Amino acid sequence: MTIEMKNTTASKVTSALLAHHHELGNAGSGMVHTFIVATDRDDYWEAYNAALAANREHPSRILIVIRDPGAPDGLDAEIHTETEARGDVIVLTMRGRTVEHPGSVLRPLLVPDLPVVVWWPNEAPEDLLTDRIGKLANRRITDALGAVNPTQAIIDRAYYHSAGDTDLAWTRTTTWRALLAAALDQVRRPVTAATVEAATDNAPASLLAAWLGLRLGVDVKVVQTAGPGITAARLQTPAGVVEIVRTDLEETVYRMPGQPERKVALRRRNVDELITEELRRMDDDVVLADVLAELVRQNGQCALELSAHPLTS
Repeated sequence: MTIEMKNTTASKVTSALLAHHHELGNAGSGMVHTFIVATDRDDYWEAYNAALAANREHPSRILIVIRDPGAPDGLDAEIHTETEARGDVIVLTMRGRTVEHPGSVLRPLLVPDLPVVVWWPNEAPEDLLTDRIGKLANRRITDALGAVNPTQAIIDRAYYHSAGDTDLAWTRTTTWRALLAAALDQVRRPVTAATVEAATDNAPASLLAAWLGLRLGVDVKVVQTAGPGITAARLQTPAGVVEIVRTDLEETVYRMPGQPERKVALRRRNVDELITEELRRMDDDVVLADVLAELVRQNGQCALELSAHPLTS
């Protein structure tokens, strides 16, 4: 059953939610955070399903915010009571000028004394910390791959990065970084050059290249391929080339000097898995902050325009 509330208010939604808990004989306990998903009608179902999937590992109150600025002013709400979610699921449609004042709607619905996480599945504000929804959160998650120009989106956000910000483009590099670090632990020779190969306009490739450059102290080239995503990373050492090359959507070939070729699993993960991974941590990602600072350095021609709001970690 879904409790539908048209032209309602935040206080009425809160009252309906408390009444629902009373009817069930519980207080909605066991939740670890409030998870706000800021989306629009076009991307609603994908974001909704990803939030429910992440909820299996991270019980939370899910607030799906659909923004519809072109509609008449008002607020519609749905309390979804027949889901597999381990917590509350509330869909809020903010219409017209209500979109400009999301805090007045969301604050009464936040679970008291628990962290707040906001996720923008597609287009997101550049400055997350000062955004009307972002300022409510301890953690702010974006996905540059949902932007029109993913690489430029991650560079733009780098200038405004604040503690608690992250992007799923960075999460997509986790397994690549783990494999490359493991390879260098075995080779134990200095890297003299590095290359990352990826599809055109691939934000994870830009982040992986910046990370390698910081860790290895070498210039890293990004080479375009047919994709999908990152297709290879190659590290030149005096002993030979360390190569991790994706052969299909599920596997990669792992080559190291003086060792037989190996196959390792390195499949492309879906958004459900990525958002679940990010929700495992509430602390600041200082490595990402360093990588984004490196992107700012590499694109310094724009830094003066944004000097009034410097990147912080």
